[in-house]
Amino acid sequence: MLALWQGNVAAVHRELTARAAGGEGEPPPSIPTLHRAIRRDLSPGERAGLAGGERAARKHDVFLARPRGWRNQVWETDHVQAPVLVDVDGRARRPWITWFTDCATNAITGVAVTPVHPSRESVLAALRSAVLREDPYGPFGGVPEKIRVDRGKDFLSRTVTAAFDLLDVTVEDLPAYTPHLKGTVEGLNRAVESMFLAALPGYARQPRPGKRPARPKDEVLLGFEDFTARLLEWTRWWNTEHRPAPLRGRTPLQAWQDDPTPLRDVAAADLWTFTLEDAGARMLTTRGIRFKKRDYVGPWMTGQAGLQVRIRFMPHHDHRIEVYHAATGRYLGPADLADRATEEQVSAVRRARAARARRLKKDLEAAQRERYAAATQAEPPRRLGALTGAQADAELAQSADAGLSQLALPDVVPPAAPPADWRTPASLAALITPAPSGRDSTTTAPDSPDGQAARPTTREDGDAS
Repeated sequence: MLALWQGNVAAVHRELTARAAGGEGEPPPSIPTLHRAIRRDLSPGERAGLAGGERAARKHDVFLARPRGWRNQVWETDHVQAPVLVDVDGRARRPWITWFTDCATNAITGVAVTPVHPSRESVLAALRSAVLREDPYGPFGGVPEKIRVDRGKDFLSRTVTAAFDLLDVTVEDLPAYTPHLKGTVEGLNRAVESMFLAALPGYARQPRPGKRPARPKDEVLLGFEDFTARLLEWTRWWNTEHRPAPLRGRTPLQAWQDDPTPLRDVAAADLWTFTLEDAGARMLTTRGIRFKKRDYVGPWMTGQAGLQVRIRFMPHHDHRIEVYHAATGRYLGPADLADRATEEQVSAVRRARAARARRLKKDLEAAQRERYAAATQAEPPRRLGALTGAQADAELAQSADAGLSQLALPDVVPPAAPPADWRTPASLAALITPAPSGRDSTTTAPDSPDGQAARPTTREDGDAS
């Protein structure tokens, strides 16, 4: 009963009292006594679970701490949406941050910022910045031994998985809804909000006066470039000046430099190749390379027509592809999209798409809007919204052309006659194959002696229709 009322002891007491009044059981004790009994018999985690579910109960669990290990032994990665509104091409958006962190030193090895929803391209960009140790990425990096992910489809995509395999990195896919199994990056997600994002203009969770937590109209938002620059500066401060408690007074940079574990480096050119998606082999023709129904050309293609090449590309970066020799794997050069639209054309297409999306959204909301009369007593629901006969006919006539079954023309290609050995029902046989001499495809036997009509039989085998 306590689980049914979601931990509400007073509601349990009222129901026990009502049942006792109806002759079901003894009257319950007082509410304070019932509270004491529940606190005695149920743990805090069980009481929180009855009130708020499994996630609330998990807050009362005790978790073991993993040993620190060595640098590049294990990385953890995650997406987090920044609770900050940023100006992206004139629109207020909340960017996403993708980063990799080293579990032994708490260092942020790589980070990538995406204005909208992240994808596998965000993971590959962050991975590239995490592995490289050249400027401006700093001394952190190299190839880790293992990476923990939380079943994100971007981290487990075919392209990202192939990149991890080429780098010889083990991917540990954690169960869903288990943030405690990757506590290093989850702690970083919480720290970046309280230590950095909360002080930025456009912070979405800022307490505001009044009933509505609306953003002031005169608030000036950061541009995406400015936000990215500030985040990278905070990342540098975290790695070089911040002293997390688990490191016992050291910065992540000091912990990294004090660790003598050798690092595995990958050349920048090879890493770029590893983090590109493979599109298979193509033939280089006089029009360039045909990819996704579009032509890509490059100045190095002169005199190379007829060469078998292999295409690699960065996901969603469809303006350029990278071309390699199909047999040797040698890098040949980039190829750009031919006959690329101008910025004015692209802007016009985007405006048209936005107008169409707004129109469709408005039509969808109008179609789903239903009104019912308010009831002050028990009665069936009464739908509101009266239509005249002319309005109903006009709307039905407008939607009549939308159905594909009504747009079909069955008389364009008449169906073929069924084979002779098929048992065709009489109703369908008359429609598919007209009977010769105007006779129907079924015959009816004369009435039986008892005055009842005999069952109809088909012309082919005489079985009942």
